[in-house]
Amino acid sequence: MTEAYEKVQLARHKDRPTAKSYIDNIFKDFTELHGDRRFGDDKAIMAGIAWLDKIAVTVIAIEKGSDLQQRVMRNFGSANPEGYRKAMRHFEQAQKFKRPVVCFVDTPGAFCGIGAEERGQGQAIAESITKMVSLKVPVISIIIGEGGSGGALALASGDEVWMMENSIYSVITPEGCASILWKDTSKVKEAANNLKLTAQDLYNLQVVEKVFSEKLPFEKLCQEIKEQLINTLKNSILLTEKELLDKRYEKFRKIGR
Repeated sequence: MTEAYEKVQLARHKDRPTAKSYIDNIFKDFTELHGDRRFGDDKAIMAGIAWLDKIAVTVIAIEKGSDLQQRVMRNFGSANPEGYRKAMRHFEQAQKFKRPVVCFVDTPGAFCGIGAEERGQGQAIAESITKMVSLKVPVISIIIGEGGSGGALALASGDEVWMMENSIYSVITPEGCASILWKDTSKVKEAANNLKLTAQDLYNLQVVEKVFSEKLPFEKLCQEIKEQLINTLKNSILLTEKELLDKRYEKFRKIGR
């Protein structure tokens, strides 16, 4: 078995900690807020406000659920347009009250059902990316499992993107890639290698800024993430709005140079 596809399987493992586990271990007094004020409340995306040490932050997370009942309720982490519109509502609120934003990403991709398309899935994702890159507050996104396609990018267009050691981040699933390129899903391992979707690949390509080892006990891992978040946000808060936007712009412009 190829190393890249091993990472894919680890990223999808049923016992992997979900976004809620990270939120519970990193932040204090997380208060979830619901709804997009247009259609409804998408359970795949959790959003609210919390304390990170002494810093008030907005937290937005894609939650897969920890058991079958939860996963069905959370739509297996595949958000509808109202989920991304809920996220955008919180982006705007964070900017209004000058709160940094922390996002946790774990999704195979945005939901591709008929209802989602009818309600403007593509537009919601595009608007979320546009809103995120233009925010005048610091934004950090952490990929904790799967970072699939535009569904992940909609919440991963911030100042820095961090990844767990066994997470993946890709424009398409290996299965989808194999099906399109070779019309043969048995080529999935070859596709995983070619996609360069592992945290190590993406760090080397300068797509992500940090990779966290998962060899630590989960509580210690969360403590390390918390410390890194506090240090990074304290530095980012000192930047002017122009410096923050210029730095974010340069981050994405340098990819692929």
